[in-house]
Amino acid sequence: MSEAFIVGAVRTPVGRRKGALSGVHPADLGAHVLSALLERTGADPGAVDDVYFGCVSQLGAQTGNIARTAWLSAGLPQHVPGTTIDRQCGSSQQAVHFAAQAVGSGAADLVVAGGVEVMSLVPIASPMVVGEQAGMGSPYAGDGWRERFGDQEVSQFRGAELIAENWGVSRTDMERFALSSHQRALAAQADGAFDDEITPAFGLAADEGPRADTGLEKMAGLKTLTEGGRLTAAVASQISDGAAALLIASPEAVRRHGLTPLARVHTMAVVGSDPIQMLTGPIPATEKVLKKAGLSIGEIDLVEINEAFASVVLAWQKEIGAAPERVNAFGGAIALGHPLGATGARLMTTLVHQLRRTGGRFGLQTMCEGGGMANAIVLERL
Repeated sequence: MSEAFIVGAVRTPVGRRKGALSGVHPADLGAHVLSALLERTGADPGAVDDVYFGCVSQLGAQTGNIARTAWLSAGLPQHVPGTTIDRQCGSSQQAVHFAAQAVGSGAADLVVAGGVEVMSLVPIASPMVVGEQAGMGSPYAGDGWRERFGDQEVSQFRGAELIAENWGVSRTDMERFALSSHQRALAAQADGAFDDEITPAFGLAADEGPRADTGLEKMAGLKTLTEGGRLTAAVASQISDGAAALLIASPEAVRRHGLTPLARVHTMAVVGSDPIQMLTGPIPATEKVLKKAGLSIGEIDLVEINEAFASVVLAWQKEIGAAPERVNAFGGAIALGHPLGATGARLMTTLVHQLRRTGGRFGLQTMCEGGGMANAIVLERL
């Protein structure tokens, strides 16, 4: 197997729901990061073998294979193909996995991996909701599913509540974690930590999500998402708009095109987990990828774990034992937002740049995913 190098990583700022990016067509938002990626790396777009893009809610403007429409919308060579991936919230992290696998196997030399989601335009779960309203049925109504799981609720919100209950994570614990996410993101913005990874887009130059006006007292006054539950909107990821893209290259492509490796894809893993509790996958995914890599969690300098809900990260920390100061050190999706299909690539863009900025050697990224799955990857800074 050949090595796979990340030679470029760029993202848009993440826009709030109905914010600065809400009126941008998803293909144009994807095209923006594709153009910025190729400009920054100096890579020949005609030499790209394939484009893998994550997008979860493939409906309306986000259908028609947005990997392809974004590439063409950027005015890039039409002989380069593209494919769109749905591994739920981990879609664009899976895009990076597929790109690294293609390069590592020798099937490709230069692959773009990224993702886009404009949730202001295409709300979460739209394909399922619209499909059911049109009489196309539910994904959880088949005989086989019902025989195995019955008619119980299948949702990320229930999964996050179950995790809070089963791991003894209190509402106060989650609110303190959420506040820390905002504080870390605001500190990172003030320090210019995101400057190198962001390409300003459509008049927006910085992430819109971090809130300087939030606090524990304000969070404590919010209603729970379900009666008697522990979760509120304050401890969940924000509905957002954004895009991100990375360029993955083989050693030969690095030499031929004069590219500069930023990080090496060290080890990858993907797992399935309970689809009802749904969001516990990062725990076994982390255990699996660290075992494959021959590393301990103490050897990981920075961790990016998606803050779908505070309970997910806090349960993961209890099981894995990662040092809190190394986990989402620059804020997470509670503050920065979670544009579904773009988040995996957004997290990896942040991880690559912050490893270089802080001088860390190893970075770990993992994400929970709908249906009970998780991806994990270890990067090594070069």
